[in-house]
Amino acid sequence: MTNPSAEGTAPPPADSRASGEPGAHEPVRWGVLGAAQIAVQKVIPALQLSSVSRVVAIASRDRARAAAAAAALGIARVHADYDALLADPDVEAIYNPLPNHLHVPWTLRALAAGKHVLCEKPIALTAAEARQLLAARDRSGLQVGEAFMVRTHPQWLRVRALIADGRIGELRLVSGHFSYFHDAPGNIRNQPELGGGGLMDIGCYPVTMARWLFGAEPLQVLALVERDPRLGIDRLTSGLLRFASGQATFSVGTQLVPFQRFEAFGTRGRIELQIPFNAPPDRPIRVLVDAGREFAGAGAEVLEFGAVDQYTVQGDVFARAVRGQGSVPVALEDAVANMAVIDALFRSERTGRWEVPGHD
Repeated sequence: MTNPSAEGTAPPPADSRASGEPGAHEPVRWGVLGAAQIAVQKVIPALQLSSVSRVVAIASRDRARAAAAAAALGIARVHADYDALLADPDVEAIYNPLPNHLHVPWTLRALAAGKHVLCEKPIALTAAEARQLLAARDRSGLQVGEAFMVRTHPQWLRVRALIADGRIGELRLVSGHFSYFHDAPGNIRNQPELGGGGLMDIGCYPVTMARWLFGAEPLQVLALVERDPRLGIDRLTSGLLRFASGQATFSVGTQLVPFQRFEAFGTRGRIELQIPFNAPPDRPIRVLVDAGREFAGAGAEVLEFGAVDQYTVQGDVFARAVRGQGSVPVALEDAVANMAVIDALFRSERTGRWEVPGHD
């Protein structure tokens, strides 16, 4: 784009409102599919804090639920069904927080309607299903991203930079844990046919962060899974990912004490993220960088990060990509690759052997 001040004689840019196209500095106008808890309690309030995003509409198959959310959050328009939201000419981008089995179908419909899409994780039930989105995105020329908000949080960006700069030597191992307790049969996280279970819901986090920190795809994976005999979902899953330059281990549980931690181990140091995945938006968080010179990390350097809403940051990066400034935080190619690892872990559960991602 020409910079008029640099050129001196360049004409002023055309008024985007007159041409019907939004200007580069206009907020992206969002519509939200459904009144899911994560949307109402986290993502919508976070987008409303942004100067580059504006939530203009919400839809739900339960109009009363959508109306209540709109009234509480100050959203101007309520649509009684998802198709009406997609047909709304004022909506540019869709946030899709629907249950996992509806991620791909409604993202495809949103793209067909000319809308950009930020879709909740995991983006699909399988890698094969996720691949359907690639061609649709390329045909449309629109932006599509997977909503791993952790990938834009300042603590993770700093950790990745420290590793790239050699602060802990050569990265050899990453290890993560994420758990909560929820055994209600009616919850979508406990319904396997809807894509529920620990690996899909929270195991996707340590998987994506391991791939991101190593900057590579795992060569093989191995899983140990315990399923709830009543619900059928994986309630305790441990995984091992073998990379060319190291390993990743993780454990996730849906019927355990709530806890989370993530560590990266190198040849000369260790990094520990104390609240890696659900970083609170209202208080500082800490990352420890330990060179191992004192017992039990007593001499670790403490890096403190001020309060930030990671959903706001994620929305900002996505909105700027919509306006042609940068790229979406987690592109579809990355989302497909993450699903390929999850597919392989489920295959390993069945075979009891190491499995190769993408060889389905």
